[in-house]
Amino acid sequence: MFERKSLKWPILVATLMIISVVGLTVGWVLLNVFSALDPQKNSRAEIYWILLSVGAILFAFLLAGVILYLIWIIQNINLNRRQSNFIDAVTHELKTPIASLKLYLQTLNRRSVEGPQRQQFYQTMMQDVERLDRLINQLLDVARLQRVDQEPIPKEWVSIDEVIRDNIASLTKQHGIGSEVFRFSDSDCELFVQRVDLDVLLRNVMDNAIKYASSSPEVEIRVECEGDQAVIYVSDNGVGIPRHLRRKIFSRFYRAGDELERKKPGVGLGLFLVRSIVERLRGSITVGDRGKGVGTTFVIRIPQGRKH
Repeated sequence: MFERKSLKWPILVATLMIISVVGLTVGWVLLNVFSALDPQKNSRAEIYWILLSVGAILFAFLLAGVILYLIWIIQNINLNRRQSNFIDAVTHELKTPIASLKLYLQTLNRRSVEGPQRQQFYQTMMQDVERLDRLINQLLDVARLQRVDQEPIPKEWVSIDEVIRDNIASLTKQHGIGSEVFRFSDSDCELFVQRVDLDVLLRNVMDNAIKYASSSPEVEIRVECEGDQAVIYVSDNGVGIPRHLRRKIFSRFYRAGDELERKKPGVGLGLFLVRSIVERLRGSITVGDRGKGVGTTFVIRIPQGRKH
């Protein structure tokens, strides 16, 4: 497991380095200025001014280097934290359904279970298998997007309405909710894309809306064709996302809070997949408030759309 490192010491070391560089450079600059203005050393004033100019340039490079070092260290420690959260999340996502499967199989093996109880066992075991399958598919989706040597999948005109309805059917089953949770009306809008990309994109953003909606979830999906692009709005009725986190949520492995205390399932790859696919399709995604102080709205714009 990755060690959770603190940002305290890297920031302290970088700050001391910056102060040292600035202090030494300021002292060196003042020394050259006083020497250049000294009447007794007036014959060598040009040399001091040249040294002063060269020193100022070197100082700028040194200061930039120290600042870049600080940024690099902070980024790497944050990545380290996200990777640690990712391992905790994957461990939890694997351990929970495996432990459940083991328990039910041991029960079925040790005693006779008949009737409705046996059927309930099989249903719960199937849900656990599907949970593992979703995790593996998500990891495979990330690997597929990051492969540069993969064979291109032909693009086609794909109905956004059809993909949304397919995902509504699978998500209602996955989360054990009714289809009335989703509010969606046909838009007759199509996109010229790889169907698998659009399916992964919509599945993850809709799944995120369900997971972070209120205890009585409501997810509104709206699709509009604006010229040659499709605009997809996905809104939930949850607590919303603070402004300072609206960019971080698309980072790989990012999940707010402590992974070991988290109640929502997931490994921090869903919205990373969403952003990666949107960028691949040369579109854009923004996050905003749904309105009335409740909920979040994701706005996805993808080119090469049309009405059919």
